[in-house]
Amino acid sequence: MNQRMHSILAILAAGLLFAAAPIQAGVYEEILQAATTGDTGKVVDLLKRGMDVNTADQDGNTLMMIAVRENNLELVRFLLDNRANAQRRNRVGDTALMLAALQGHEEIVKLMLERKVDPKLPAPGWNALHYAAFENRARILTMLLNAGADINALAPNGSTALMLAAKRGHLDAVRVLVNRHAELNQIDRDEGTALDMAKKAGHVEIINLLRRVGAR
Repeated sequence: MNQRMHSILAILAAGLLFAAAPIQAGVYEEILQAATTGDTGKVVDLLKRGMDVNTADQDGNTLMMIAVRENNLELVRFLLDNRANAQRRNRVGDTALMLAALQGHEEIVKLMLERKVDPKLPAPGWNALHYAAFENRARILTMLLNAGADINALAPNGSTALMLAAKRGHLDAVRVLVNRHAELNQIDRDEGTALDMAKKAGHVEIINLLRRVGAR
């Protein structure tokens, strides 16, 4: 094969590569858009045509995370059925379960726990229990604890779920955690306890509750 023919083939090959790239990029954008708009049928179709079940956007949000954000229980179920990685983290360290707890999507949390998504992960670090306490998701707290979440797990700043709930004035969450025997006198990096945080924020009902159960 002469030099001219080599050059022609190289040009043709490069052209094919450049032609294929927009098609793949288009499908990538298409599946993310479908997940965002709740077009479950389109997502399923694209996955059956070969797209990765763990496809993620530029911020690391997987299809499952997007489905959680949109409260799309049907799509979350499909993804779990097809072995999507429920423990994968986005760029800020969140998992799909953490996002479901944060947003209060109880049916999704219930489904994920039934499918044995580990509520203790990621560890160490922020986890679903912290997020549920932060947003006063009392029923989700109970579900997570029933599934084995570590009630005294420490966030990166040394806070427990009880501290987060007490600081933000979330009486329902504090009650759940106290009734499940959370450590009352754990201190964070600033050497403050849940009671200290409730006092500083002026949450009288929580102060009284914590004192009644022996917090210092």
